[in-house]
Amino acid sequence: MGSPDYITYGVGALVAFGGIFGYAKVGSLMSLGAGLVFGSVILYGGTLTSADRRNFLIPFLASLVLTGVMGARFVNTGKFMPAGLVATVNLLQVARFGYRFIAE
Repeated sequence: MGSPDYITYGVGALVAFGGIFGYAKVGSLMSLGAGLVFGSVILYGGTLTSADRRNFLIPFLASLVLTGVMGARFVNTGKFMPAGLVATVNLLQVARFGYRFIAE
């Protein structure tokens, strides 16, 4: 077993807590559902990459989707919070896994 992938765990927790916060702040069930689903998928991906650092397809794809969706929301609204933050963090995650794919 490899070392824990704290970065992926952190991204998953950020997404999940962001969904909970969106629901608490404005009552958005869409934020709650999407945040919990995508956060859970990324957290699960963290367990996969912790066991084998080459097993990053699931968190990579989840982060890629979130980068696209939240990036589009950021472009449309111009507001960094929360869409720009989520898009940026997930773009960094996609770049991290992309580098890992190329390097290995």
